Amino acid sequence: MSFRPLHDRVVVKRIDAEEKTAGGIIIPDTAKEKPSQGEIVAVGPGGRDEAGKLIPIDLKVGDRVLFGKWSGTEVKIDGQELLIMKESDIMGVLDVTASKKKAA
Repeated sequence: MSFRPLHDRVVVKRIDAEEKTAGGIIIPDTAKEKPSQGEIVAVGPGGRDEAGKLIPIDLKVGDRVLFGKWSGTEVKIDGQELLIMKESDIMGVLDVTASKKKAA
């Protein structure tokens, strides 16, 4: 099934948190917090301003984003757990290539 969000909404797939701490301690599933990072799976066309003009969304499919702990609505589509949220619920986009350059 294909899903296209409306207006300024996006569909986000959570990126799983680390299984271990930096010190090597394994974190059990019951103690894990839900991750606040995700990958954009689908993007709506954008919102409208007061004059009715379309304001496109700054996000694109594949972007890694940070969002609030209680942001979005959890849904299950094709057996996959996803979040639907407004663009304004997203705090920022993670630049994965910049962190790889620093590590090298």
